[in-house]
Amino acid sequence: MEKQTQASEFILLGFTNIPELQQLLFVWLFLAYVMTFMGNLLIIVITCSDSRLHIPMYFFLRNLSFLDICITTVVVPKMLADLSTQKRTISFTACLSQYFFFFLFGATEFLLLAVMSLDHYVAICYPLRYTSIMSQRLCSLLVSVAWMGGLLLIVTPIILISQLSFCKSNVINHIFCDYTFLLQLSCGDKHLLELIHFVQAFFTILGTLLLIAVSYFSILIAIMRMPLATARQRAFSTCSSHLLIVLICYGSCVIMYVRPNQEEDLDINKGLALINAVVAPLLNPFIYTLRNQQVKDALREAGRRVFSPQSVRGLQAVQK
Repeated sequence: MEKQTQASEFILLGFTNIPELQQLLFVWLFLAYVMTFMGNLLIIVITCSDSRLHIPMYFFLRNLSFLDICITTVVVPKMLADLSTQKRTISFTACLSQYFFFFLFGATEFLLLAVMSLDHYVAICYPLRYTSIMSQRLCSLLVSVAWMGGLLLIVTPIILISQLSFCKSNVINHIFCDYTFLLQLSCGDKHLLELIHFVQAFFTILGTLLLIAVSYFSILIAIMRMPLATARQRAFSTCSSHLLIVLICYGSCVIMYVRPNQEEDLDINKGLALINAVVAPLLNPFIYTLRNQQVKDALREAGRRVFSPQSVRGLQAVQK
């Protein structure tokens, strides 16, 4: 790998060189990362500890929260280090690793969102057969397929990028190592890689989005046929959180990746990448906790157990 590139390290420009703005950005990114990590970790702990949430919907939600933690961890710590030290350099191997894991976790999340839409479809359209259809074995298989799909999608691009020759500038005008910006620095033939990546992004994003659209079209028909207004409201509430996350994740990615020429509007791409890497993972825990009554009830019950007088006295006795 090192023999085929003249660049041993790259420079990530990030958002700004103004010290005051860098300080504000550092504080915001740090708080966002802490809140993202703690919020998603809380969802994982709550859905694992509360027996009422041991159903397929929350099994998929745990995996989504884990992916959100991974996506943010791939990008934000490096950005915080660059803002605090002003070094902003990243080795070729680290850059390639960052691109690999970001794409792996991102593609897996798209596939998982499609799986979650199928889970909602079965829950609303076949409520009496839901538990028999969505067995624990099937749920584990679907999550495994999502991870394997993300891994298979990144294998070919990462091999081709590792073979490129980088003899141009080593400055990447972005907040992390993305393939679009790596291709800009390459002086070799990159048309095949561009075509492969465009086709993969097209089918990964729009393919899963089509599956989600078909699932929710069927769900909408089933909801409209429900005789009771309370049942329709409960069904809409079940799907609304997932749909909101789909809109946030897919909206920015469609603009970023599913277009032939991605070398234009690089500053816009930075903002969209920040939405994918920071904003979406930060909002997901709040969306599910604020719009999901079962999760809110589990959180309140956990809070009462933790801060009950017996728990406080037990903690004080242990400290003594």
